[in-house]
Formats: sequence, C-alpha cells, structure tokens
Amino acid sequence: MHDFQYKGDELYCEDVSVKKIAKEVGTPFYLYSYNTLKNHFRAFDSAFAGIPHLVCFAVKSNSNIALLKIFAEEGGGFDIVSGGELYRALLAGADPQKIVYAGVGKTREEIRYALKSNILMFNVESTQELFAIDEVAGEIGVKARVALRVNPDIDAKTHPYISTGLKTHKFGMSTKDALEGYRIARSLENIEVTGIHKHIGSQITQISPFMDALERIVALIDILKNENLNVRYLNIGGGLGITYKDESPPYPKELAAELSPVLKGIHCTIIFEPGRVIVGNAGILVTRVLYTKRSEGKTFLIVDAGMNDLVRPSFYGSYHSILPVDKNSNSHKIVADVVGPICESGDFLAKDRVLPELKKESLAAIMSAGAYGFTMSSNYNSRPRVPEILVRDKEFYIIRKRESYEDLVRGEEIPLF
Repeated sequence: MHDFQYKGDELYCEDVSVKKIAKEVGTPFYLYSYNTLKNHFRAFDSAFAGIPHLVCFAVKSNSNIALLKIFAEEGGGFDIVSGGELYRALLAGADPQKIVYAGVGKTREEIRYALKSNILMFNVESTQELFAIDEVAGEIGVKARVALRVNPDIDAKTHPYISTGLKTHKFGMSTKDALEGYRIARSLENIEVTGIHKHIGSQITQISPFMDALERIVALIDILKNENLNVRYLNIGGGLGITYKDESPPYPKELAAELSPVLKGIHCTIIFEPGRVIVGNAGILVTRVLYTKRSEGKTFLIVDAGMNDLVRPSFYGSYHSILPVDKNSNSHKIVADVVGPICESGDFLAKDRVLPELKKESLAAIMSAGAYGFTMSSNYNSRPRVPEILVRDKEFYIIRKRESYEDLVRGEEIPLF
C-alpha cells in the first residue's frame, strides 16, 4: 500500500494536495510519502523479527539524505556501492557499523575512506579487490572485515540488465573461486573474514530464485565450516520486486515465511539489502502537459518531464502507471504516447497507453517512481535536475531544490587561450 490516493477527484499525497505542491514548486518534481517509506521499512524489518538480522537499505535505489535519515532513525543500515553513497549515509546519521559496501570497482581511495569510517564490512567481488583491501588496510593499520560475494548462477527471472546472479555476469565469484578466495583471505594479515554475500538481481517477483540461491549459499557455508572458516554474517542481498502494472510479487512476510526456516538453522546474523520494495511505490514523478499533438493518426502528450528525469521506460522498457492529478472532465479515454522534451526518439514515459484525455496544462502523476528515478537522472540536453519533495501528514518539505542554470556549469572553466 501507499499514500497516494484520490480525495474526491484530486490526487493527494497523505494529506497534501499534489496540485497545491505543483503550484508552489513548479513541475516536474519527485514526490515522496514519509508515511509510506516508514511503513514499508517496518513491514520488511518486522517480517524477519524471528531471526537476528540487519536491514541495510540499498542506497542506489534512492540516495536523498532526508530519506536515508528516516531509515537510520528506524534502526536500519545501508548497502552502498561508492564513496559518494558512503558520504551520504554518514551525513544522514548512519551507524558505520551498519554499513556494507558492495560493487565490483572500489577504488583504493574509496576503500581507505570506508576503512577510516569503520564500516561493518566489504562485500568483495574479486581476489584482486581482496588484495587491494588488504594492502590499504595495512597502510593505515586496521583490519578490514570482509564477506566474499558468491555468484550462485541463479536466474532471477527479471530484466537482463538488473539480473546479477548468473555466471555470465560481472558480479561476485563462482562457488569454486569463492572457496579459494576464502582460503586466500584467511592468509592475509590485514583481513578478517566475517561473512558471505549473494545478490541475484532486482525486481524479482517470485520466491523460488531466492530459495534456490540461498540453498547454494548454505551448501558453501557448510563447506567453509569443514575448513574451520565460520562466518558470522550471511548477506542474502535484496531484489524483492514491486507492482508496476500487473506483477504479483510476494509480500515481505511471505518471503520471510519461506526463507526463515532455512535462515534460522544457519546461526548467523542475516543481512538484507532491500531498496525498490521500500521506496518504489513511495514516490511519484509529477509532470505537466505542455502540448498535445496528432501526427499520422497518432496522439502525443508532450510533457515537461523527460528521459533525463526518469530513464527507466527508455532504458528498460519499463511500465509506469500514469494517473491524472485532477480527474475532473477526464472520463473520455484516448490512446497516446507520453513523451518528453529531450531530442531523442527514445524519450518517452509511455507508448500506446490508454489514458484519460489529458489536455494542455493538465498535471499527471507517473506512479511507482521512488526507486531508480532521481538517482538515475541526468542533465542531458542541459536540463536542470528536478526538485524532490517529502510529505509528512499535512506538510510538505523541499528536500532537494530544483537546479538552476548556474548549477549546470558549476565547476566548468573556459581556458584562458
């Protein structure tokens, strides 16, 4: 459930009119519900209450520090993949001992920053990375806690760009390589073997891939125990999907019902890395119709949000429901492409979509845009990035200002010649 609902004919976020926000801040903008964010986090966290665990929110899905602050205050940790995400998490008040660091391309500078920040552990994705972490840890005189990311070669049955658990993917190590990696890690002076990690993808709508991957990891844990390598943490990643159109993903409590019997027998603290399932349906993108246009029998709704603001439809072919902010006089249905102002034919938010007839100046809400929305936005075509707004009860807060033209060129210089 989420807190974007109609009151009469007008769309509200909690107790605030979306139209009122649009009038005050302009369009386009991202809009999040505090209540939805909090409730989604608690639903996931409480689903696994029966086992020792830590919920590390995937910062890549939405990195606004105001949202991260909400999760930190709920006792959550963070799954990061860059030095910038570490900076954001710490700025939001994160406990460093609840931060795990994944990603295949950690630089020595990022490793040093994470070690000095005393994060919980690195999720290591290659033996060369393991050696680099050992070297940097030695330089600053600390022990680096690590888990090795194991690629269980499981098909997550999701979009190929966000599937990460097959042997052909760049992420993690095969079971065979991981076993050797653990042996190497044990021999390194500045490394403390702490855990094991797997993550097979995003927007997963079935339980079976999670179970299949978990069974393979459990088998590896048993092998490690036979070699006197006992891990304290099992990080099973994230990836639980949400409903964009007609998907029926399991609820966190349903996932927990299947996984918990296995997890309880492992005697580890379990780390989860949910992202989309927490923030996806907690945010929308609000846009305004600039023009309507008919060409060769096709109808276009040209809006002021483009692929630079929300790239998922163009990049993944993703579906996002589109609702009128004001349902007045919108009983007539049309079939239209909803397109943006970017100079690319791939700049669209919907194609051949049956919609209420939206006229010039009408407001529309692009639903389920809280995950991988602003974080994947860009300044393409020199368009300033849009503001982010957070609603709590009857108030709204600008948690990121709209960029200015001056912001676009900040840091650039014209050589004297």
